[in-house]
Amino acid sequence: MKNIIFIAPPAAGKGTVSNLLKEKYKYNHISTGDLLRNVNKNTDLGKRVQEIMEQGQLVSDELVTELLKEKLKEIDGNFILDGYPRNITQANILDEILDELNINNIMAIYINISKEEAMKRALSRLICPKCKKIYNKFNDEAKPKKENICDNCGIELKTRDDDNEESFKVRFETYINNVKPILDFYKSKNMLKEVSSQTSNITFNMIEKLINEDKND
Repeated sequence: MKNIIFIAPPAAGKGTVSNLLKEKYKYNHISTGDLLRNVNKNTDLGKRVQEIMEQGQLVSDELVTELLKEKLKEIDGNFILDGYPRNITQANILDEILDELNINNIMAIYINISKEEAMKRALSRLICPKCKKIYNKFNDEAKPKKENICDNCGIELKTRDDDNEESFKVRFETYINNVKPILDFYKSKNMLKEVSSQTSNITFNMIEKLINEDKND
């Protein structure tokens, strides 16, 4: 089975689909955001990252790359990479890491979504602060069973601080401006597949079909 690099604008649903793939196919889900939040503070690398984050500074590509490389070394089985690469520099760095670790069974999947639909989702998104499951208060398929309460943890759901119209427009446009070179990069390597972002189940089914077609080749 292929390892997956997810490329998707904000609110395209890659987190939800990643969780569905993880549950069904036992993928390791590697999120660069989680790597930073859960860094091992007892290592030299972890201490460096923690100091930078505590100072409110951005963690450099070099340090994120080190964290990612260590994670790829330690996992057993196939993985989904979520949130990296975000620019062409990171795409080239990742390519070098995968070559070094002799990992070559890769499929890059771009989840396409319009800005209007993505913003609509983002502004109605709810997230469990404990298990990180994502809900949508206006989508029957994605609503919590009990209003504003996580189905899994039974605790109150939260909204993201940056899920407001002005902030979202900036994030979306920044992503779109950076993503074309990444798509061209993976397309040139015959690694790129594209699906449209619909309901989580439909998007999951399209990606599952890609995975199963690949297994049968």
